[in-house]
Amino acid sequence: MTLTIPGFDYQRVTVADGVSLNVAVGGSGAPIVLLHGFPQTHLCWRQVAADLAADHTVICPDLRGYGDSDKPDDVDDSVYSKRTMAADIVALGRALGFERFALAGHDRGALVAIRAGLDHPEVITHLASLDVLPTLDMWEVMQGRSAAVGFHLYLMAQAAGLPEQLIAGAPDVFFGHFLDAWTQDPEAIPADIRAAYLAASRAAIPSIVADYRASATIDVEHDETDRSTGNRLRMPVSVLQQDWGAALGFDAAGIWRGWAENLTHATVPWGHFMAEEAPADVAKALRELLTRRVVRPGQQ
Repeated sequence: MTLTIPGFDYQRVTVADGVSLNVAVGGSGAPIVLLHGFPQTHLCWRQVAADLAADHTVICPDLRGYGDSDKPDDVDDSVYSKRTMAADIVALGRALGFERFALAGHDRGALVAIRAGLDHPEVITHLASLDVLPTLDMWEVMQGRSAAVGFHLYLMAQAAGLPEQLIAGAPDVFFGHFLDAWTQDPEAIPADIRAAYLAASRAAIPSIVADYRASATIDVEHDETDRSTGNRLRMPVSVLQQDWGAALGFDAAGIWRGWAENLTHATVPWGHFMAEEAPADVAKALRELLTRRVVRPGQQ
């Protein structure tokens, strides 16, 4: 049985040549798009989405390469670059009738959201990032023995062939490791949701690897260009993050201040899958973000 978010309508939306996304849409009002992370699908937002749908139009897609969305061949790094995936989300909003919308992302989805905010500031009104650092900074802080927590980043950065074969040898062990190791409350991901995540990930190994490989190549180049040119996130930004700094020895809030002009940064006590472990708290944080004033170019 296919799992869905109760009360949400499902549709396929074409966002690029040969690429359509599986999208759940519910509620009415000002729009907010919610982007999932690894190794998940849009279902990770099921509780937060239901909460926000009381007074917002909530849009929950599977990212390209994940879930029931299309998985184009990885002919070059640009196919799964965060720039390309961000363009998908902008096209999705427009296809649904929204030229401007708020955007929240977790994990991989947060990297897509960050890139959307940097590339399309005229579209993204508010931005929330759950438990990541911008790509360039992530690679810069991963070092020494502490970098072992990110072993998958290095594995999937390898040339096409090796990581895909290794992961395909025991996919449920590989993807299940993260669902177990990154969750403080095992009951936050029920058995049926876990099974759906594992099935979706098994079917998407090449595209998931391609997404991660892009973050070791072209995504870093895009971030380096932004840093050198001073391109920053100019909309209201909220960051919810575990206390990575204590474990890896860096100032997460300080890193984020380098990217966002209008920043609220909170260190939270939940596990990585915070939209599932603390949905009421996450929904509250997103509502607070959406109340912050948006200043358009030329306004004071």
